[in-house]
Amino acid sequence: MNPQSELGEFLRLRRAGVQPEDVGLLHHGVRRVPGLRREELAMLAGVSLTYYTRLEQGLSVNASDAVLGSLARALGLSTDERSHLFDLARPPKKPSRRKAPRPEVARPGTIRLIQAMTGVPAVVLGRLGDVLAWNPLGHRLVAAHLDADSPQSPQTRPNLHRLLFLDPETRELYAQWPEEAARAVASLRLLAGRAADDGALAALVGELTLQSEEFARLWARHPVQNCVSGVKQFRHPEVGDLELCFEVLDSPDGSGHRVLLYTAEPGGPAEESLKLLGILTDSGADAGSAPGVRPGSAARPGV
Repeated sequence: MNPQSELGEFLRLRRAGVQPEDVGLLHHGVRRVPGLRREELAMLAGVSLTYYTRLEQGLSVNASDAVLGSLARALGLSTDERSHLFDLARPPKKPSRRKAPRPEVARPGTIRLIQAMTGVPAVVLGRLGDVLAWNPLGHRLVAAHLDADSPQSPQTRPNLHRLLFLDPETRELYAQWPEEAARAVASLRLLAGRAADDGALAALVGELTLQSEEFARLWARHPVQNCVSGVKQFRHPEVGDLELCFEVLDSPDGSGHRVLLYTAEPGGPAEESLKLLGILTDSGADAGSAPGVRPGSAARPGV
C-alpha cells in the first residue's frame, strides 16, 4: 500500500463528507462535487490551494504538524482519524533489507492468564487478527465449529477478519453483522496507516477485497476507528441471543498482540446464558448438542 496515495484518498473522502454549511460557508447554485471544494478546505486550514492540491495528489511528503493539525480541525476529524492522518503523512522509513517475518506466537504468560479466566471468554489476537490462542469458553463463544487446537499452528489458525467476511457460520453468529463488519474494517484501516509496508497486511486486504464485495465496499469508504471496547450482539447457536461487553487489551511488549475479553452485565440474561455456555464447555458437550436450547432464544441453566 502506498501511503501517499492512501493519504490523498483519505483527504478526498473526508473533504467530500463535509458540507459547506457545516463549517459556516455560504454557497449558491449547483456544486459539481460533494462536500467542500479543495480551495474551501485550503482556506479553512490556512494553507495555499497549490500546497493542499499537491498534498492530496500525493506529491508532498513534508507536511508539518501544524498543517496536518489545521487540516484535521477543518475536516472535523475524530481523535482516531487525526492519528490516522498523521500516520499516512509520516510513513516509517523502509528498512534497507527486509527480514522474513517470524510466525507469531502468544506469550506463555498470556496463555496462562486466559486459561485461568474460566468464566470469561478470552481470545489472543496477532497483529492482523490471527487467533494465537483462546481459552475453552472463548473458543466456544466465537468459533465452536472450528477445531479448538487450530490456533496452535500458523497453517491452521483462524483469522477473525476472514471468518467475519468469508465464513457463513461466523456471519450468523453476529446479530448486528453490518455493525461488526464496519468496526472490523475501521480497525484494519487504522493498522494499515501505521504499517503501510506490511506485506502480510496488504495480502490480507487484497484477499478480502477480491473475495468479499462487502469488505471492498467498506474498505473504499476508508473508515477509521480504534475499537478497544464496546458491546457485541451474539446470536449463538447453543444459548441464543446474548449481549456481551468487550474489552481489547494491548500487549505491553510492542508485539501488536491483543487480548479480547467478553463479559456480561451482572444479573442480566446474558450472564445466565454465558454461565450455561460455560457449563456446556466444562462438560465437554459437542457444539450444538445442548438439550432444550433453541438458536435465537435466550437460554438459562436448567432449561
